[in-house]
Amino acid sequence: MTSQTVALGIGLVSQLLFSCRIVLQWVQSERAKRVLVPTLFWQISLVSSFLMIVYGILRHDPVILLAQLISYAIYIRNLQLLGEWRKLNGWFRAAAYVFPVAMLGWFILGTQHFSLRAMLGSRIPAGLLALGAIGQTIFLLRFVYQWIYSERKGESSLPLSFWVISFVGSVLILVYAALRQDAVLLIGNVFGSVVYARNIVLLRREQARARQQASIG
Repeated sequence: MTSQTVALGIGLVSQLLFSCRIVLQWVQSERAKRVLVPTLFWQISLVSSFLMIVYGILRHDPVILLAQLISYAIYIRNLQLLGEWRKLNGWFRAAAYVFPVAMLGWFILGTQHFSLRAMLGSRIPAGLLALGAIGQTIFLLRFVYQWIYSERKGESSLPLSFWVISFVGSVLILVYAALRQDAVLLIGNVFGSVVYARNIVLLRREQARARQQASIG
């Protein structure tokens, strides 16, 4: 079994988990007729992000690796804001801190299958790398924005702008994935784009109802 086959398997499992969290959030939101984000959404995100860190390392893809490292930290912070982080098993919390650092250390030291030197020497066209970086930057900015928004409110929340930024970033990553022939990114972002668009619709309806009730009151 080659390292690329292992990478594909890990990437597909990660995207399956990412899709499950979106389905969970989508179903709960549809039932409530407004956008909801359960705690399990962030827990699944954390596990999925770690798997994508491993995937990025095996693929020698700097765009994926950097984006997931930042996302990983933001997922932990959201769990802290929700007051759920300390409720998790102590071993799980310790592993959540140690495993990414251990993987990065192993990556820097290098093996015959993956190494930092190999990634730095990869011949990804500059234009393609720029497209991926822009897409991932926009995609990451949604969580930076969400993080700042939540810190100001003192609670974890996903406003309308989060979903708009998510949709734009997802479309750009889809183009990058198609050009890179990356099945993992394609599968994950096709479904995600649909859900992000649906959440935008739900939130706009929710805001319209709130304005209508305010005008009546």
